[in-house]
Amino acid sequence: MRRTILTLASFATLIAASLSAAPAQAGSDRYCLQGRHWGYPGNCQFSSYQQCAASASGTSAYCGINPRYAYSQPYYY
Repeated sequence: MRRTILTLASFATLIAASLSAAPAQAGSDRYCLQGRHWGYPGNCQFSSYQQCAASASGTSAYCGINPRYAYSQPYYY
């Protein structure tokens, strides 16, 4: 019984370690579909403005820059 519990605990630890949160990569999702139904920052899965604009056409949504991408670059004075 003790061996089963130890095996399950080890397996759970292994799964938790493999599912740990990785830092966000904002390089491929530069634009977000935003609007009343999407909220802020919106649906941020577009790598080009044209892709976002095509998805927004015919709706009340618009495209904006992904805040994770905009603020990921260091700004020097």
